[in-house]
Amino acid sequence: MTLQAPEQTVPPRVVLLDIEGTTLPVSFVHNVLFPYARKHLTALLTERADDPAVVRAVAQIGELAPGVAPAEQLARWMDEDAKVEPLKTLQGLCWDVGYRQGELVADLYADVVPCLRTLHEAGIVLAVYSSGSEPAQRLIYGYTEQGDVTALFSAFFDLRVGGKKEAQSYRAILAETGWQAADVLFLSDVEAELDAAATAGLRVCQIARAQDATVPSQRHPVAPDIAQALARFGLSGNGQGVGERAASC
Repeated sequence: MTLQAPEQTVPPRVVLLDIEGTTLPVSFVHNVLFPYARKHLTALLTERADDPAVVRAVAQIGELAPGVAPAEQLARWMDEDAKVEPLKTLQGLCWDVGYRQGELVADLYADVVPCLRTLHEAGIVLAVYSSGSEPAQRLIYGYTEQGDVTALFSAFFDLRVGGKKEAQSYRAILAETGWQAADVLFLSDVEAELDAAATAGLRVCQIARAQDATVPSQRHPVAPDIAQALARFGLSGNGQGVGERAASC
């Protein structure tokens, strides 16, 4: 059984992208970003205790885990790879320092930036939806091996709109932007996220990167990289300026 919407003859006008496992190797997140945040989070809580963002995150930790010391609860969440807003906010603050000091540089998949630039030039709207905070998303695309590519994106969405495995989150994105569901192609490596997006009416495709050993979905279209995913949905030779470049970007 497939949750994919009926095939459309008109190519998508919007491409909504996951990050980890889709545009960025899972290894960079788990072997570089997460350890960096774990190393610096406790100091951040102390050194920036008066920072409004830190104050707000600590208050949220207190609401979600009453009576537990913030540093202790953050460690638990990191062990669980929990998708909770205060953790993502504080991790983003740690990474901000790392990127700006040159200690972190995003290692995007080689096909990503050429494809994004081709789509952008063709007038396709690009957006990001990740469990990482919006500032953290901007950092990833602002500090890449290929330079700052944040200008290619029109919007960034995080847990503010809801969890990525909930259909209502995608409906919230549609409501906020005014996009029509059938015009949006969502690319992710996680099948449950694709299920939720498809339930909300979006077109979806799984990016099953060999490098990440992603298990291909049995319910959705699957492609090994961004370029081949775009080609499956008519974003090559579609007369919008993408042309043959999208098939090999």
